[in-house]
Amino acid sequence: MPPSRFRRSVPAFALLLGVVAGAAMAHGQAAVADTFASVVQAAMARMDRGMMAPASGDADRDFAAMMVPHHQGAVEMAEAELRFGRDPVLRRLAQGIIVEQRQEIAVMRQALAALPPVTPADAPGSSRNMPASMPMHSMPIHKGH
Repeated sequence: MPPSRFRRSVPAFALLLGVVAGAAMAHGQAAVADTFASVVQAAMARMDRGMMAPASGDADRDFAAMMVPHHQGAVEMAEAELRFGRDPVLRRLAQGIIVEQRQEIAVMRQALAALPPVTPADAPGSSRNMPASMPMHSMPIHKGH
């Protein structure tokens, strides 16, 4: 490319980048650097949101519902290691994490699909989920034995 054409292309490219970044910010998206830290931080934020789903009162359902986003977060962080990391031992570990966590996600999704629907009696705080005896915080404390 002739030097004069290159000099004209650089400002045009810079302008294009500015327009793209401005459009992203106008849509509520920050122009974030594509770094290991930013990718992992985004994965952790998605994982945290997913794990905060309201409890259904069914321990099996709640366990699987929380563990799926937890495992997906691990997959995304391992993918970031493969993308940015260089250590062969950690890259191999990341590959294993991706395979194993995806398999476990599939098992949990199948289990969730096979579970019976949640009923109002399963809801947190229902009498069905209350212990038959007195709650621990109401029991008298005995010292000495």
